Amino acid sequence: MSANRTERLLNLVIALLSTRRGFTKHELFDEIELYSEAPSTAAREKLFDRDKAFLREQGIPVESYSEETLYDQDNSVRRYRIRADAYRLPGVRFTPEESAVLALAAGMWEQASLGSAAARALRRLQTRGVDADDAAASPLQPRIRTNDPHFETVWKATVTRTPISFGYRPADRARTAGDEPASPARRRRSTVRHLQPWGMGSRFGHWYVVGWDLDRKAERFFRLSRMSAPVTLGDGSYEVPASFSIDASLASLDSVFAPVPALVRVRKGAAAELRLRDGAKTAPAEQPGWEELTLTVPDLDALAADTAALGASAVAVHPPALRSAVADLLRLALEAQTKPVPAFTLGRRAPTPAASSTAAQSHLTRLLDLVPYVLGNQGADLEDTARRFGVSSAQLATDLNLLFVSGPRHYPNGLMDVNFENGQIFIDNADDLSEPVRLGMDEAAALMVGLETLASLPGVGETPALASALEKLSEAAGESAQAGSVVAARLAEPEGSAEILNTLQQAIAGRRQLDLRYLVPSRDEVTDRTVDPRRLFSVNNLWYLEAWCHRSEGVRNFRVDRIHQVTDSGPASWQGPVPNAAFPSGLFRPGTEDTLVTLVLGPSASWVESAYDAARRADLPRGRSAVELRVGNTRWIPGFIARQGGSAAVAAPADLRSETGRWLREALENYGPDPQG
Repeated sequence: MSANRTERLLNLVIALLSTRRGFTKHELFDEIELYSEAPSTAAREKLFDRDKAFLREQGIPVESYSEETLYDQDNSVRRYRIRADAYRLPGVRFTPEESAVLALAAGMWEQASLGSAAARALRRLQTRGVDADDAAASPLQPRIRTNDPHFETVWKATVTRTPISFGYRPADRARTAGDEPASPARRRRSTVRHLQPWGMGSRFGHWYVVGWDLDRKAERFFRLSRMSAPVTLGDGSYEVPASFSIDASLASLDSVFAPVPALVRVRKGAAAELRLRDGAKTAPAEQPGWEELTLTVPDLDALAADTAALGASAVAVHPPALRSAVADLLRLALEAQTKPVPAFTLGRRAPTPAASSTAAQSHLTRLLDLVPYVLGNQGADLEDTARRFGVSSAQLATDLNLLFVSGPRHYPNGLMDVNFENGQIFIDNADDLSEPVRLGMDEAAALMVGLETLASLPGVGETPALASALEKLSEAAGESAQAGSVVAARLAEPEGSAEILNTLQQAIAGRRQLDLRYLVPSRDEVTDRTVDPRRLFSVNNLWYLEAWCHRSEGVRNFRVDRIHQVTDSGPASWQGPVPNAAFPSGLFRPGTEDTLVTLVLGPSASWVESAYDAARRADLPRGRSAVELRVGNTRWIPGFIARQGGSAAVAAPADLRSETGRWLREALENYGPDPQG
């Protein structure tokens, strides 16, 4: 958004706050000079309507009313205002314990715009006792996975009640029913769907949107990762049924994904991850050197990915849908792996630029938040303030100059007095903007969903401060709080993880040393480790333990679902403060013997770039990309490629590219020719 639009919106807020009676549109056009830039009266009125909608979306309560009841439908006589009591953040106060859980909830969001919204919310709540640094003391650092390509658009549509349309690839129903699988052509077919989204939520490691399917005339679920075409926002709005509950809808997925029996044939001594699953039963197989594993699973897609990642050491046997799914993953992965590598030049990975609407929102809200901050901290240091607001000193100076010239056009005495010549900031004559604005829809939702997600975690959900923080936050958000009720996230937990997570948290708090039985998939073996645990964090719906590993003599990350036994072995030998208490920027730490691996990614695998902290990247046609990863060893790469089912391929180094192709061919030989093909 241009600086002119920011200035126009800021002047509009100041003007509407300055009067109880309000202004008509024409009075506002006369008062705010920038509206004169519109080429016609119709364009000016359309511009004003967009500005009103934008402000309301940010939680700024622009009211309209008519003093002439006989002409109530005449927009030319309607008056507009912002009531100070509706605009200002209520005077709630948060305790240090509540501040800690709020800061933890704000730090959970991976997605850029929601992370920014949560940061803005914390900034506004700073005057109410909230400190963003309070989250660092928690031994639990969860993250909500939001890397589906269509997440942001569906989120916006859900909280603003906007219809959407999208291409959709339905699941193979046979994968959960155990019937004969559909043909490959049918499985890949997409249809265009039209939906009024009522809510969205995360379950089983995937995001779903639920709402009224306008084509089927019924309530339906759609998994975001199966959306095969861009999501388009429609026109108009709708009402969500009063009886709708996103939590109840998410719970209903348990019956959709009812557990089904499955049979996988594995080589003796291999497939440790499958053997260690709860309820897994092993029996001899007819072929020498093989065994049969019987499992009961709620998601055959997930089991198919796990089986494909084992390559030639595992063969899916039953149900037919599982066998077909594994064969599909391997076949598609091999097709992608054997395609010629496209030409590209890797460059340093840059932060994803904010969308124009997000940039507009950030600029306006920064200006509105800056005034109460300085009024509460007169003489604030320019550079320190710039750091707090996440901008450069030069940008902050530009913002302060904009504040200095903003205000009513015909009332020069209404302009703010802004002074920062000596590196200290002073603001006067700004009573209308002296209090922070209420939280907007995305700001309220980001914090509330974060708090409710924390409430479902062992060791955190029982904290009394969490419930009281949520209650106070609802008061602070006002009407925007309703946005938090239509979105829910449940971090995926491995089977039996609640007890392990509790044990690990207690060990961190008590500084205890632990002996672990730990599965290493790249070597397909279970190892014994002695560790001093430091903290727990989640990435892409997976929990990790950061600990000092005595065997490796260094800090290592251990996936919690691969920890199969935990034993307290006494006080930790490491007793100092946790180094680098900030959330880890990536799962992998660079080493002198690391290998650089270049992958070509399809749109559905774009999450790999951030999850594996790619340092260099390149854009490719059709939404694809190439990324360079630094890895400690490459043994896991072929299995990782198999899991992606054609959405990723190794481009370099050449020997790993050849090895991955050979590995996939050998695995695919277990399935013979395609019976559907």
